Amino acid sequence: MNQLDTMMGRDTAPAARATDMKLEVVAIPVADVDLAKRFYGDLGWRLDADFVVGDEFRGVQFTPPGSPCSIQFGTGGPSAVPGSARGLYLVVSDIQLARAELINRGIDVSELFHRAGPGQPPLSGPDPARRSYFSYATFSDPDGNEWLLQEVTTRFPGRIDANATSFASVSDLASAMRRASVAHGEHEMRAGGQRDENWPDWYAEYMVAEQAGKELPS
Repeated sequence: MNQLDTMMGRDTAPAARATDMKLEVVAIPVADVDLAKRFYGDLGWRLDADFVVGDEFRGVQFTPPGSPCSIQFGTGGPSAVPGSARGLYLVVSDIQLARAELINRGIDVSELFHRAGPGQPPLSGPDPARRSYFSYATFSDPDGNEWLLQEVTTRFPGRIDANATSFASVSDLASAMRRASVAHGEHEMRAGGQRDENWPDWYAEYMVAEQAGKELPS
């Protein structure tokens, strides 16, 4: 800190990095714990725990495939009206595939819909341009807690750590590679149709840029 900073009362020390605060669990209210357990098990979600403490408390925890956050429900915890949870987002890289998988598991899923922009009314079908964040479908558990599928393939700038690239599942990685493959084919066509021997580097650059919301290679 220099003399002027001292006189002005300014602290020029480097700001400390904020402590990581990772959202770990979301509680949802249900009326029938066993019915809810069967439902979420039928979804193919991982059962992490079903523990009972005395006669008053029971906690059940599930984790969706590829998710760092889990859900909990049971008895003896915070009180809320069963079925009152809304806007529980499940982000997927391919909404048509995700919807088909849920239907194959016997889940009643809405038709796909999209919005022309934030706050706009829903329109039938997926987003025509398959823009990231704009295609949706919904389903509910037996109590009426509503889940919203949202297709996200490219994050808005600043939404992730630009210095890190990760994929939550094999399916997400495969979907990213397929998108890179299509884009690379267009890249080769623009280059006169010749095979690009450095395609692994191009794939890697494309996938990192896409996930970070940066300008994609041409």
